[in-house]
Amino acid sequence: MRVLGIDPGLQSCGWGVIAVNGSRLSHVANGQVSGGTGDLAIRLLRIFEQLGVVIAAHSPDCAAVEQTFVNKDGAGTLKLGQARGAAMIAAAKAGLPVGEYAPNSVKKAVVGVGHADKRQVGHMVALQLPGVHLAGPDATDALAIAICHAHHAQTSDRLSAAVLRATA
Repeated sequence: MRVLGIDPGLQSCGWGVIAVNGSRLSHVANGQVSGGTGDLAIRLLRIFEQLGVVIAAHSPDCAAVEQTFVNKDGAGTLKLGQARGAAMIAAAKAGLPVGEYAPNSVKKAVVGVGHADKRQVGHMVALQLPGVHLAGPDATDALAIAICHAHHAQTSDRLSAAVLRATA
């Protein structure tokens, strides 16, 4: 299974693709796309189109996106939500199921602590994906989101198998 993780943003939208084979994770690719500057609608379109190119190039089986957290800047939160929507639509258009994870859930899945800092997340991503060359902080976060999704999918698969065994 290939998982596309997306860390949405208008300035820089990080993406990372990992391969999952049982409990083994391996790095496929990572990078950052930019909405650029100017009209918001055009910036969102750029993100949508560039993520479409990433999806076509790496053929993920599913996607995972970080949920928007509400901060003091309501307008900024709304714009981030719109970038998140553009990313989710790019994945949905490609027929990918999309998982959504809160930032603290991602950190807990990757580092073991829900309030880890970016340096800790980057260190653990590098440990879990040996040989990875990180394209930047947003790409690192996107790989962390993909890792979180892989862990959740594995847990869900094990639970489903256990339920089937118990009811058989």
